[in-house]
Amino acid sequence: MMRLCVLVGLAVVAPVVLSAGAGEQWSPRSAAAYLDGRAEWWMTWKPAMREQGTFCISCHTTMPFALARPALDAEVGAGGADGRVVAGIERRAREWKELQGKTPEAKGSEAVLNALVLASVDARAGKLSDVTREAFANLWELQVTDGEEKGAWKWYDFHEQPWEADDSPYWGAALAAVAVGTAPEGYASWPENRERVKMLTGHLRANAAKQSLFDRAALLWAAAKMPGLLTGEERADVIRDVFARQRADGGWRSATLVVDGWKRMDGTALDTESDGYATGFVTYAMEQAGVRSSDIGLARALAWLRRNQDAVGGGWPAMSLNKQRDPNSDIGRFMRDAATGYAVLALTGAR
Repeated sequence: MMRLCVLVGLAVVAPVVLSAGAGEQWSPRSAAAYLDGRAEWWMTWKPAMREQGTFCISCHTTMPFALARPALDAEVGAGGADGRVVAGIERRAREWKELQGKTPEAKGSEAVLNALVLASVDARAGKLSDVTREAFANLWELQVTDGEEKGAWKWYDFHEQPWEADDSPYWGAALAAVAVGTAPEGYASWPENRERVKMLTGHLRANAAKQSLFDRAALLWAAAKMPGLLTGEERADVIRDVFARQRADGGWRSATLVVDGWKRMDGTALDTESDGYATGFVTYAMEQAGVRSSDIGLARALAWLRRNQDAVGGGWPAMSLNKQRDPNSDIGRFMRDAATGYAVLALTGAR
């Protein structure tokens, strides 16, 4: 599922540029063109295709696209890919029994991502739709109810960071909390959800201290949607620890945010520069947690994002944590897909 990724040849588009202050600029139009192209490619890429014309959802491409692309609508207009991505996810939620993945890990991962995307769609409309209710029913059905993973979901583990390694069930649980907390009409507090939410909250709190900074940043995001996941002191601790890894240029480096001692499977050296995924994701998570753009550390991060958009392709730079890849290949662009989605969320969400 999430091993699949996307990118398409992008049309050259005259950019609509937003001034960022201090002479810095970024182009929403170019970012939209990149995201739209990648989504179009993904929906037709054979390894991503699923039964009856549907396609798999992924942590690196489709999910960030679905969350970020609507944030650009006011600047550049809606893209056709957005509606088709959401329609595909809706179909898989409605026809879950016939279309779902075959392994517990595939089922759990997809159920979380489907619920997250559809809850985000409904949050913009202010009403919980029937199909999103179905997606949440699928989600709760697969929640682990005993053992060490109680409260979480089975998740992919291909020994690939940052979304498919042995610590990734925590990432998935954090995304599930974002989904539940994002859903409109007070869904998180509905009486029928009480015990499930309690298990989810218990899992996230009990296992927080041992997580990587990436996963703790995801917890910041989740806690902004579901109060009670972090105390004020715990929230401050995560923010402090994340800022402690910020580089002199204002960005973050993914290799310093995953589990300690992580090595690529092909033995090649990890990248040493700040990258768009680390910087975009933790900046967005801290914004969600209430850190304002006037904070000096966050201002430096936003400046890094504004400076480092690809002037030609429209995306943000990021490289695989797992092996050396051709950055211009479709698979080599997977991390750039995620980087671009979260960079857009961070830049449009700056307050």
